[in-house]
Amino acid sequence: MNVKDRFIRYVKIHTASAENTAKTPTTYRQFDLARLLCAEMKDMGMEGVFCDGHAYAYGFLPATPGCEDRPCIGFIAHIDTIPEYSGENVRPQIIENYDGGDVPLGTSGRVLRPAQFPHLPSLKGQTLITTDGTTVLGADDKAGVAAIMAACEELSRGERPHGRVAVCFTPDEEVGHGAALLDLERFGAAFAYTVDGGEVDHINYETFNAAWATWEVKGFNIHPGSAKDKMINAALVAMEIDGLLPAAERPEHTEGYEGFFHLREISGSVEQAELSYIVRDHDAGCFEARKRTLRQIERYINEKYGEGTAKLTLGDQYRNMAEMVTKDPRVLDLAERAIRRLGLEPVSEPVRGGTDGAQLSFRGLPCPNLGTGGYACHGPFEHVTVEGLEAAAQIVLNIIDENLR
Repeated sequence: MNVKDRFIRYVKIHTASAENTAKTPTTYRQFDLARLLCAEMKDMGMEGVFCDGHAYAYGFLPATPGCEDRPCIGFIAHIDTIPEYSGENVRPQIIENYDGGDVPLGTSGRVLRPAQFPHLPSLKGQTLITTDGTTVLGADDKAGVAAIMAACEELSRGERPHGRVAVCFTPDEEVGHGAALLDLERFGAAFAYTVDGGEVDHINYETFNAAWATWEVKGFNIHPGSAKDKMINAALVAMEIDGLLPAAERPEHTEGYEGFFHLREISGSVEQAELSYIVRDHDAGCFEARKRTLRQIERYINEKYGEGTAKLTLGDQYRNMAEMVTKDPRVLDLAERAIRRLGLEPVSEPVRGGTDGAQLSFRGLPCPNLGTGGYACHGPFEHVTVEGLEAAAQIVLNIIDENLR
């Protein structure tokens, strides 16, 4: 089965994860793909194939004779799609010899346009795969799943020498749980790569430092006719809290290494209000300064309106994986050489988000991210090319080859 056929097969399986669920996986349907992948890995003759009770699917290719001394390399991709947009009844459109122009997305009324996605003309002549405008495509990250599986199928033929290869397909990456229960002892890799989105010439190893922040605001409600100098309107205090944060440091005004405060949700009344933020910065010092700013706002609001008016709760989520990945130069060196073998020049840009690799790197498994050729993830304009999928699979194989040098 080639990488295109694998990809089409996988995206038709509904695997969306769910927010605000303590169990793993957050949705039972993720087992459908996890168990299919285990069956396929067994059919290839892979060893140690196992799907655990949390929908982590493992498989291993033992080293070929004479290559047993090479370090074990791991490859990881996630099987879930985002909960915020439908991943059910995915109907991919396949456009061969794409002309670089507008693409109507089924009968949805949506159109994939170069005016919105300027990279599209660069895909001219390739085989483009899009949505029908009603769902996500699922290239994030079934493109990575397909690329890894296609590479494993090639290795399983026994015609290519290689060191030990470990594979794991994880659930719940889109809701931040993806790497939490990966069994590193079972996995046994010296280092690994997530294969999860972005252009195929990209290697990502710098992520945000990340935290979440919630506010609980208590007001004092009284009849508005006699409210002077007495009422505290919790909804207005919540708005004041947000107004104390720098307006230029929101996601819609930042790029590259610039951090932000992102208001995800706000609700409230005179009596009480809640705000929910995520806080991000690549620089560790600036990240701590952002958290100090929030604490200063809490003190200011309570001094102004009375103790207990505002309660801030902060929690760290993940740290910048560059801190760990750069300690093992071979991890990036292998990936760079693998990309150059395709005639491409490696590109490294900061990830304006997090990856499973960030968690894994701080658990002791250096784990940068490789691109899959996917674009416009997390919505109905998601698309990928067959050539990008094939290149992603080839880069996985090239890394395994370079590990023998």
